[in-house]
Amino acid sequence: MRFMLLVIPKAYDDAAADFTPPADLVAKMAKFNDSMAKAGVLLDLNGLHPPAASVRVQFGGAKTTVVDGPFSESKELVGGYWMIQVKTPAEAVEWARRAPMLDGDMIEVRRVQEMEEFPEDVQKAAKF
Repeated sequence: MRFMLLVIPKAYDDAAADFTPPADLVAKMAKFNDSMAKAGVLLDLNGLHPPAASVRVQFGGAKTTVVDGPFSESKELVGGYWMIQVKTPAEAVEWARRAPMLDGDMIEVRRVQEMEEFPEDVQKAAKF
């Protein structure tokens, strides 16, 4: 089973566009990333720039609106992710629990919806 571990850093609540995490945290994160790679569970990972450096495209009927960050009304903003492949949801949660996070940070564990889980008509419609 594939899971995304979505990092929701408290620091992103009011982070400037040029925010970077502290070097000691990055070093701990690199060590954690290495442990996942050595265990054979890591498929992909990336950090994201803060919301202040982002843009949202909002859809409403035939109209789209582009809004530049930061977004004052937003909560629980994603700061990065790991994509892992493990045997059980409990194993995914255990990896999330090991991550070197700061006080107030969160990790949301989300299972990837695989194509074979969809009804046959949806699978046919999705083929490209």
